[in-house]
Amino acid sequence: MSDLPHRLRDALQHADFSYDSVADLLGPTAHSALSRNETLPGRRRTHGGSPLETLIRLFLLQTTVSLDHAEAALPGLVDRLAVEGILEQSVGEVAARLDVRPYATDDTSLWVVSDLTPGLDGGPQRVGPEHVLGISPASTSLAQLTIRDQVGRALDLGTGCGVQALHLATHSDRVVATDVNQRALWITTFNAALNDVADRIDVRNGSFFEPVAGERFDLIATNPPFVISPATGERLVYRDSGLPGDRVVEDIVRAAPGMLTEGGWCQILGNWIISEDQPWDDRLEGWLGDDVDAFVVQREVLDPAAYVELWLKDSGHHGAQDYLTRYDTWLSWFEEQKIEGVGFGWINLHRRGGTQGSPKRELLEWPYDVEQPIAPALAAWGDAARVEVTEDSTLVLVEDIQQETLGQPGAEDPSTVILRQQRGLRRARQADTIEAAFAGACDGDLTVGQILDALAQILDRDPAVVRSSYLPIAQELVSEGFLRPAPATPGPAA
Repeated sequence: MSDLPHRLRDALQHADFSYDSVADLLGPTAHSALSRNETLPGRRRTHGGSPLETLIRLFLLQTTVSLDHAEAALPGLVDRLAVEGILEQSVGEVAARLDVRPYATDDTSLWVVSDLTPGLDGGPQRVGPEHVLGISPASTSLAQLTIRDQVGRALDLGTGCGVQALHLATHSDRVVATDVNQRALWITTFNAALNDVADRIDVRNGSFFEPVAGERFDLIATNPPFVISPATGERLVYRDSGLPGDRVVEDIVRAAPGMLTEGGWCQILGNWIISEDQPWDDRLEGWLGDDVDAFVVQREVLDPAAYVELWLKDSGHHGAQDYLTRYDTWLSWFEEQKIEGVGFGWINLHRRGGTQGSPKRELLEWPYDVEQPIAPALAAWGDAARVEVTEDSTLVLVEDIQQETLGQPGAEDPSTVILRQQRGLRRARQADTIEAAFAGACDGDLTVGQILDALAQILDRDPAVVRSSYLPIAQELVSEGFLRPAPATPGPAA
């Protein structure tokens, strides 16, 4: 690729075209309006003609700017950007043909090129079949759940505009980014150069795992085209796989373990069918092989009508002449397939070692607020999945756990005790007296067996019964992130 991405980066830096600067200039009202695809408040804030205001108007508000202002913000680049299809020129005016957007997380600042955002100010929502989606709630969700440990090789499967590959490049020696959309591959390549990580991102053309057959990765992150619909042949590449139902997610779940190194993770954002005759967790568990631990979290469920409406609006068909026909066809297919709902959430697969016992599984329905980014909690789940609690184990209470008690005012003892996480998934579980006392006593000094024996003595219970009853509960408390193994004590110096 030419030096254009590097020269564009220099111009963006010189104009201070960053997420924070844009937010500061627009102010909270206009910035919030822009997140709702409304540009007028932003236009009212950007009449000064500075390079930053010009770039905001050009790329984010999608309004024309004068050629003089464009040249001042992008010195020596307007003609070349027009040749590459990023800008277009008319007499004395310049408009954007692609979106260039600053993007930031707690530890990453990027610029992301994509197709223009459709539907600004209530305009047409329709997009072409090879539309390259920019930053979206789905891409942000995947970025927040992707574990950021340093790894050797990572795979961004179905890269789109390349935003996941850009994230992966911050903590991977090498990233492979694949897609079937040629425009997406060009944009990803441009974005890699724009963010100065082109030497770490290998962009490949092909469907799903075909471009990386026979290779292994330490981390796979994917937001596949997971929309559940009949395979009609008419599709938007960024959201429709061309496969019926939830087959695309199933195929990835079944194939991914064979692409992972030992200890590697595959993290998938997806939809799945909730059928009339099978619970959702039974359906997904049937996709899982014996070579992975799996933590699946169902975050949301939509009924068929709400789901079809969502995606018909996304594709710009809401209000179109054939809207009701498309709606009816899609709903009829759902009925034929006995689909009563669609689940949305995270599938996290952790490749186990060959001698690590039976696979650990948790399929959890969790529509509640969680701490973001959630990735550290998912990594902690993976670590806990390999912990076997015995009577000789020493455990400690995780630092963020708080105890809540409920009961009648003035009562001697609470009727209910709740252990609640303040971080991560923010789980809560009801505990009886022994469980709560056991958790509170876990400080790494005494073994599980010693604590349970002490509680049995205090409460005048049979120690053998207490051990047999509460050892499995201790395992649950570790698996769910309330307790963790105590740090190893260093041995005496030689």
